[in-house]
Amino acid sequence: MKKYSPTTPGRRHATKIDTSVLTKKEPEKSLVLPLKKSGGRNQQGRITVRFRGGGVKRLYRIINFGQEKMNIPGKVVALEYDPNRTAFIALVEYEDKTKGYILAPQGLKVGDTIITAEKAEIKPGNRMKLKNIPVGQEVYNIEIVPNKKGKLVRSAGTSAKVLAHEGGYTHLKMPSDEIRKINSECFATIGVVSNPEHRYVKWGKAGRLRLKGRKPHVRGSAMNPVDHPHGGGEGRAGIGMPHPKTPWGKPGLGVKTRKRKHTDQFILQRRKKK
Repeated sequence: MKKYSPTTPGRRHATKIDTSVLTKKEPEKSLVLPLKKSGGRNQQGRITVRFRGGGVKRLYRIINFGQEKMNIPGKVVALEYDPNRTAFIALVEYEDKTKGYILAPQGLKVGDTIITAEKAEIKPGNRMKLKNIPVGQEVYNIEIVPNKKGKLVRSAGTSAKVLAHEGGYTHLKMPSDEIRKINSECFATIGVVSNPEHRYVKWGKAGRLRLKGRKPHVRGSAMNPVDHPHGGGEGRAGIGMPHPKTPWGKPGLGVKTRKRKHTDQFILQRRKKK
């Protein structure tokens, strides 16, 4: 983590991630796509996600979350920054001379060799079936359904822990402390997702967040009654109700949003309340 010199009020408390481990190069041209911005609006042009818009133009990096290169060793040729996610990504050149991006684990270096196989060596970056991963090992980029690509545990600094193998399922302790069982035929990658310091970044000023496409988040109590249930009152008044509400009158805190689903049977222990 790098701290700026306090040359301005915005720099005084601002910090940035140490990118000295990254390779200084442009992204691979064959692995990028243009990224269209929505500004928080749906197909009808209505705002469905508030306080979004603007920001720096970005290119989308095509990441291989699945097993497109089974049993083909690949050499890491670069570690890169990805503006579309919190983790770093690794550019891998495979023995068949093709290239691809993967989510980089912590500790992966340029020149390392990785492989995706049903059973492989236990080292960061290798991808294999959960049934072949020993108990106590940390994994990330985990599939929920076999051969449907990794969906779980993909953000910076996260990992899940293998607790047990039982009856065709693997018990995993998720980053939220929830214990869940997943089909042992699903694939997962060994290691911890890179860039664990991301959570400690202090942006320092509003302008850095505007560059990311985040607009100022306006408090409901600063609005008028016509705009928000918390609005109105003389001066800096409270919200005037026992529990907070959303702009549309629904309960704002402490309300369960997960409906009863058939996947509840795979949750062995709920996440702990804060």
